[in-house]
Amino acid sequence: MKRSILTKREHEIFNLLVASKSTKEIAGLLGISEKTVRNHISNAIQKLEVKGRAGAVVELLRLGEITL
Repeated sequence: MKRSILTKREHEIFNLLVASKSTKEIAGLLGISEKTVRNHISNAIQKLEVKGRAGAVVELLRLGEITL
């Protein structure tokens, strides 16, 4: 099995983002703060070397890490 670029939590968050959940909704669903959600998103964006959430989603789709 190939190793994911993202942590399990980052993966969860991006799956919720592509399911049209807001930062606030994601925080509530996962029982974490909105700031923590934003930190996870920011960390993933840095790992993927892209600009912004949309760029991260496109790259994750390209890599087969997430699906729509």
